[in-house]
Amino acid sequence: MNLFTKKNKTITDPVCGMAVVTNLAGITAKIDGEIYFFCAESCRKSFEENPHKYLCSESAKKKGIWGRYLARLEKTSGGKSMKCH
Repeated sequence: MNLFTKKNKTITDPVCGMAVVTNLAGITAKIDGEIYFFCAESCRKSFEENPHKYLCSESAKKKGIWGRYLARLEKTSGGKSMKCH
């Protein structure tokens, strides 16, 4: 069974940036009427302690080498996609 079919929606964990399959996620939190999904209990706990830290666009930075690379690429290109020709 493929976990990433149209029936299973994937979203991003607001704390660590990991992809979470909503149908299989057992760790959630409800803040201001919104349901948020998490990859681990530690991410949920961090989010519940200070949700605005993770919901603010400035602090919701991508982590890891790939995330930093994409952030630099977006900053350099001004958010525009690159053209081959």
